[in-house]
Amino acid sequence: MAVSAFSAPGSKPPITVLVSALRRLLRPVIRLAIHYGLTYPSLAEMLKSVYVEVADREFQIDGKPQTDSRVSMLTGVHRKDVKRLRSESAVDMRELPKSVSLGAQIAAVWSSRAEYLTPDGEPRPLARLSADESQPSFDSLVRSVSRDIRSRVVLDEWLRLGVVSMDDDNVVLNRAAFVPASGFEEKAFYLGQNLHDHAAAIAHNVVSERSPMLERCVHYDGVDGDAITDLANAAEAWGMRALRAVNSKVLEGGDIQGSALGKWRMNFGLYFYAEPMDAPQPEELQRDGT
Repeated sequence: MAVSAFSAPGSKPPITVLVSALRRLLRPVIRLAIHYGLTYPSLAEMLKSVYVEVADREFQIDGKPQTDSRVSMLTGVHRKDVKRLRSESAVDMRELPKSVSLGAQIAAVWSSRAEYLTPDGEPRPLARLSADESQPSFDSLVRSVSRDIRSRVVLDEWLRLGVVSMDDDNVVLNRAAFVPASGFEEKAFYLGQNLHDHAAAIAHNVVSERSPMLERCVHYDGVDGDAITDLANAAEAWGMRALRAVNSKVLEGGDIQGSALGKWRMNFGLYFYAEPMDAPQPEELQRDGT
């Protein structure tokens, strides 16, 4: 059994170890971003704004005003961008980024411009290519949004995702493909909250000299595939017992008034994850995003 705990990383410089850990942390996040069409420029701009926000709010020097130059030094973000980002209103972490993906832009144009609509106002089927450039086509649609990517690349990806279908040589938009699944907003909220809180607990334990927060896991390599489903069921059963116990403890305590420590929020969670090392996963564990 291996129980996670943070110990000295050996002779490697801390920044090297940290970069390696962050690369692994970001892989499922990037996978999710690509799945939903959130492109690198959108994510890069978001990351830039978060760098500025954290440096501005959490790395102040007591008694001294925070300056654009200091935030730029801490983050590596150009001072011009720091000035702009600090002047903008804070963005709620539950809101979507201002910039949208290329796919969403193309679908928006297809669904709104008159030349791409039927008389009833529906997105019309488009010829993939058109010999007459004055006639709308899927190729002209993509080029109207971006000339940096070929329409064939967009078409192949959209066919894979079910965003469009082919009717002879016409490309037909499936508008339902851009409607989030039921409960998506709730899932996205917990994505942000739970990953934030788990990462914040780990960051606290790495950086702070104060008492560590609970952050432990049991992990194995080389587990027999036939045992994974049983382990997943056992983890869920025992994990739910722990969640119910903590929930009961909170309810028993009631709303304590007048605490000298003020009001806090807490989050106690658990997870089970498995992935194949050399063989397909059992069907029971195959879920979207795994």
